Amino acid sequence: MRHGTTNGDARVWHVSDDLAARYAEGVLPEPEAWSLEKHVEGCGGCAATVSEAVRGTAAGPVLAEMRDAVLASLSAPAPAAPAVRRPRRQRRPVPHRFARLLWAAGPAVRGAWLPAVLVVAAGALALAYGTGYPGVRALLLAVAPVVPVAGVALSYGPHADPLHEVAAATPGGGLRLALTRTVAVLAVSLPLLTLTGLLLPASGAPAAAAWLLPGLALALGSLALASFVGCRTAALLTGGGWLLAVLGPVPAASSGGAAGARLAEQLSRCLDGVGAQSAWASAAVLSAVLVTARRPVYDRPLGR
Repeated sequence: MRHGTTNGDARVWHVSDDLAARYAEGVLPEPEAWSLEKHVEGCGGCAATVSEAVRGTAAGPVLAEMRDAVLASLSAPAPAAPAVRRPRRQRRPVPHRFARLLWAAGPAVRGAWLPAVLVVAAGALALAYGTGYPGVRALLLAVAPVVPVAGVALSYGPHADPLHEVAAATPGGGLRLALTRTVAVLAVSLPLLTLTGLLLPASGAPAAAAWLLPGLALALGSLALASFVGCRTAALLTGGGWLLAVLGPVPAASSGGAAGARLAEQLSRCLDGVGAQSAWASAAVLSAVLVTARRPVYDRPLGR
């Protein structure tokens, strides 16, 4: 696609000859084809470019014959015909809808991130009940808030999606696509890791659901910070800051039981109580406000 001028916050682009030729030949990837079809609905010049490209393919003569036949039938007087029932609009095939839903969910959900989340959950259960290691819930609660942050980093941005620039220019791109993929990441990680925490022995650690607000706040904070420094850098700052805060005070040389108890104590300071949870809720709200205020930035490719 070739891009034209920028009018305010909206990116104005037009269909190039090469893009129209690939669309006419049927080799254009589905997200780009969807973007092109949405664009030509309101752009007469690009619609003419695409039509000319289609007429230049093998299907051009057939389409010309059909057009002549339709015009001839419209010019001839039509015989009276009985009223027919208008057929229902056909629904889009299920595989086609599923493919679009999977694309909207983002590279993280359909890539290696999802198996990694499953490995974390299964590893925690195996460590707790297979080896009897103390403090597994505390360890899971320390790692869990970083999981959605990593999912957000792997879901949006030029490093994660080869069609990021194309998607950001579409009507459904930009912040809308970023939020869609963030919700997909949260919808997978929050219930799965919380259920895993419920199945683990408490061992003095906070409740299994105590990490939900921190996880949400860190994910939204990463998304907001990405508008300034890019997705991967934002994820390193938020996720690394959280791990440093909870794991830093735990001495590396401590035995398993002592380290687990110290980690549970540190997590209780960060997660337990009305004050801590209220602070995380406020951080989530402030991050959401910042994301909304920075909305125009998401309409162009974010930095790496």
